[in-house]
Amino acid sequence: MSEFRGFLLKTNALALAVGVIIGTALGTVVTSLVNDIIMPPVGLLLGGVDFSLLVIKLKDATVDATGKAVPEVDIRLGLFINAIIAFVVVAFVVWQISKVFIKEPAPAEVKTCPFCKEANAIDATKCKACASGI
Repeated sequence: MSEFRGFLLKTNALALAVGVIIGTALGTVVTSLVNDIIMPPVGLLLGGVDFSLLVIKLKDATVDATGKAVPEVDIRLGLFINAIIAFVVVAFVVWQISKVFIKEPAPAEVKTCPFCKEANAIDATKCKACASGI
């Protein structure tokens, strides 16, 4: 058990768990942002359309010969549009966060061979391409 605990604390498993929890919370916030803040004004500007109710009806609800209700068949276009907007918002936020926290390492210092112009390690005494002394 101590080996497993060490794995969780020393590897990226803990960071992954925290990321999943924060990602889930962010998803909830973004869904609310899209459904409750962004889409009502967009629907109002487009003539009072409630996107969550926007559907393409393929078949009305019916009752079959045995008296059993057959549900309607709809393409829920409005919910799909809301999901796309939520995805774009999440992707934008994750992109902005990654720009802040994930920095590319500075390129390693190199010296250029005066003969073949190949980049070599800073402490190299011979060129790796042409074997001349640098």
